[in-house]
Amino acid sequence: MKHKILLVDDDVDLINLYQPVLQNAGFQVDVAFNAEEGLKKFQEFKPEAMLVDLAMEHFDSGFVLCQKVKNTQEGRNIPVIIMTAAGHETGIRFSTQTEEEKNWIKADDYLDKPISAQDLLQYVTEKLFKNK
Repeated sequence: MKHKILLVDDDVDLINLYQPVLQNAGFQVDVAFNAEEGLKKFQEFKPEAMLVDLAMEHFDSGFVLCQKVKNTQEGRNIPVIIMTAAGHETGIRFSTQTEEEKNWIKADDYLDKPISAQDLLQYVTEKLFKNK
């Protein structure tokens, strides 16, 4: 059975970069281009992991989506990863090293963008699905 990943990002170019790399590695990938669509796809697709952009239709859309997902029974049991360039652009550093930070961000991890498709694949393979 293929592992299911949901990519949520308003950057079509990144979706077009990441989706085929993940699919070619054997993952089943669905995509959404905003937080509202992401929540709908989460409910329908039932992913085993989510990769979510922070700033989509609003600067905090990713945080809001993560909170909605993590407040569901299914969402509590899957890794939800925030991906953003906000740290580079604002100097604000996000972290998920402590439970307090994870609780505040409502995500299980954080990745700085830009991230190459190969680095993302390595992260997904080694961090999200290594023992599955």
